[in-house]
Amino acid sequence: MNKIGILGVGSYLPEKKVTNFDLAKILDTSDEWIRARTGIKERRFASPDQAASDLAANAAERAIKDAGISQEDIDLIIVGTNSPDTLYPATACLVQDKIGAKNAAAFDLQAGCTGWVYASIVGAQFIKTGMYKHVLVIGVEAITKMVDEKDRDTYVLFGDGAGATILGNVDKGGLLSSVLCADGSLAEHLILPAGGSRLPLSQEVLDKRLQYTRMNGREVFKFAVREITKVSLNAIKEAGLTVDDIRWFIPHQANLRIIEAGIKRIRIPKERVAITIDKYGNSSAATVPIALDEIYKADKIKTGDKLLMVSFGAGMTSGAFIVEWSK
Repeated sequence: MNKIGILGVGSYLPEKKVTNFDLAKILDTSDEWIRARTGIKERRFASPDQAASDLAANAAERAIKDAGISQEDIDLIIVGTNSPDTLYPATACLVQDKIGAKNAAAFDLQAGCTGWVYASIVGAQFIKTGMYKHVLVIGVEAITKMVDEKDRDTYVLFGDGAGATILGNVDKGGLLSSVLCADGSLAEHLILPAGGSRLPLSQEVLDKRLQYTRMNGREVFKFAVREITKVSLNAIKEAGLTVDDIRWFIPHQANLRIIEAGIKRIRIPKERVAITIDKYGNSSAATVPIALDEIYKADKIKTGDKLLMVSFGAGMTSGAFIVEWSK
């Protein structure tokens, strides 16, 4: 059976840094209040002229270079995002054009913050069947354009960015296990109410600010801690491993308290956990590949290391997969 691994990694973060002190100037909040509840100190905001495809293209080009292949070698592009340039066409198609991947099929995958994890597992299936050789998987968000600057509870959480990986066949290691879950009965707890066919944009929508993200923080927190534990342990079991075999745990960076509660239950030491939320906030579907690229670029991953990547998000969705590093 062919082994599927990560051939290249890349990420991109907008230049603009927004600190908690910056937000305290426009909201009834403080640096202490935000850090105590989320672990966030600052985050990145896309510029007014940057959309998701712009961030994604930058990350994609870096991943392609890291993999040592050309744009024309890409067979498929899957973009996991909650903040596409437009509802249609797909952001993946715009990325295809921007990077010159003229031979690639392209589509978006929407699974909340779990988008990149879902997209990675879906992309691996195309390689497993032999249909494609190189799949570009991107998690990207310009999500700060879709949160309400008047809502303290959500506006302080999010940041923008993109992370990308190239999936392909490897001789050793690669994908060891994967788990995907969803529970649509909880969908109301994290939602962008308007802009779709259920509630098209209108003046009433704008007056009620329904074009922005709404979140029930308490319910999302409970779901996240439960799911981060469940899918992680299931992925470890499916791979025939133990927690001690995991060299790096790379979780979705939604809230430091969620991460800490999860690793306590899973019993993974904090020194083996990739944490970037303090610097970048919650960049939704982009957090896991950004964190992966950060520890990779810092030369913290060695051949043979087992990496457990986990996420959860709107839907509500959750997912995890384990890769044995082979680069």
